[in-house]
Amino acid sequence: MAARRVRRRRRDAGGCRGEAGVCLDGSPPAYHLHRGSGGGAGGWVLQFEGGGWCNDAPSCAERAGTRRGSTRSMDSLEVFSGLLSNDPDMNPDFYNWNRVKLRYCDGGSFAGDSELRNGSSVLYFRGQRIWDAIISDLLPKGLAKAQKVLLSGCSAGGLATFFHCDDLKGRLGDAVTVKCLSDAGFFLDVDDITGNNTVEPFFRSLVALQGAEKNLNKDCLSSTDYPYQCFFPQYILPYIRTPYFILNSAYDVYQFHHNFVPPSCDPKGQWSHCKSDPGACSTSQIATLQGLRNAMLTALKPFQNEQGVGMFINSCFAHCQSELQETWLAPNSPRLHNKTIAELVGEWYFERGPGIEIDCAYPCDSTCHNIIPSNQEFGRGVSMPNCDQITKISFSLVNKLKDEHCYNNGDSGIHNGGPCMNIPPKFYSISLQMILYLSILQFIISYDI
Repeated sequence: MAARRVRRRRRDAGGCRGEAGVCLDGSPPAYHLHRGSGGGAGGWVLQFEGGGWCNDAPSCAERAGTRRGSTRSMDSLEVFSGLLSNDPDMNPDFYNWNRVKLRYCDGGSFAGDSELRNGSSVLYFRGQRIWDAIISDLLPKGLAKAQKVLLSGCSAGGLATFFHCDDLKGRLGDAVTVKCLSDAGFFLDVDDITGNNTVEPFFRSLVALQGAEKNLNKDCLSSTDYPYQCFFPQYILPYIRTPYFILNSAYDVYQFHHNFVPPSCDPKGQWSHCKSDPGACSTSQIATLQGLRNAMLTALKPFQNEQGVGMFINSCFAHCQSELQETWLAPNSPRLHNKTIAELVGEWYFERGPGIEIDCAYPCDSTCHNIIPSNQEFGRGVSMPNCDQITKISFSLVNKLKDEHCYNNGDSGIHNGGPCMNIPPKFYSISLQMILYLSILQFIISYDI
């Protein structure tokens, strides 16, 4: 079957890569989309993928050769779970909304706008343009007619929600309910255990390299001494007008491992066991870690009573809790006053209650999972067409075989006879001119979703 090609108006881009939103290596950016249905058809969840940052030419060049910097290296399957799940039992408030995952390939929390010639190659820092391109592509697909929107993200993606929350509200207008959820994105401006600050110079070099200053909150920039300070949420939040929810561990393991007790502070590895297992921490190490929690709560306190603000701040050793089903909503999920993360987020979004819970100090919380991601998962430090095409490739949900059956056979129901909700989400590679429709098996199909 021949591919159906749809001509799109060419933007005045001055060249495919030179001006367009592209990944670090120049490959087209991408997102996954799973359509909503029924009463959720007017709702949209947009989730920024996370995965650390790069702040200099060597680290960005290395990143450009991985899935963190190139859609050419991304796997062709992506699991939608937690906040993106389509199961009403696992995600009761958002399961039938349109759900989108924005893939992360710029290394700068979707904020940069510059480029750097690195030997014979070019590194493209186009995070802001990737955001612009994806939103522009989603608007005619139904986002322009949205009734309710939740912009979310994890880690570096959680930080991106603070950068783009007001912008999305401005694009969609006052008639649309827009709220934002940052998961593990509240990165602190905090000294390490030796009294030095290692995160400030990291963010300073990142903002300078990626040309992010011009895209940071203007009110924040006018009120701080240095542009990089507006990469920290605690300095941005006073100027965000759109309602937001902060989901964070007070002992966030990324900040614990990289900012509060970075390797440079532990040359003899005295913290290695504590980092891999909180139960192995000594009494003095736990006392030291209370300093991280205190810094987190101090930074959050000015915003606790602000209208539209929600919080779930637990005392688990974790990083990103809305993406995993076991921490989002499951029989043994983390709870605060017997409320799961999913329940509290729903309470806040739909204004069923105040939506704020803050945990007692470790080790009081018996519901914690204490999931320690690997360094690769932290992200520190699918064949695509050429750059004038948009490619749509089917992606499965948790149960790939059931999804493919539903997708191929139009199964009328999987939950109590209801509408088939397991149609696989699609993978969109954004660019300028054409659309090719490909199925999960690379067969050409001629219909949109």
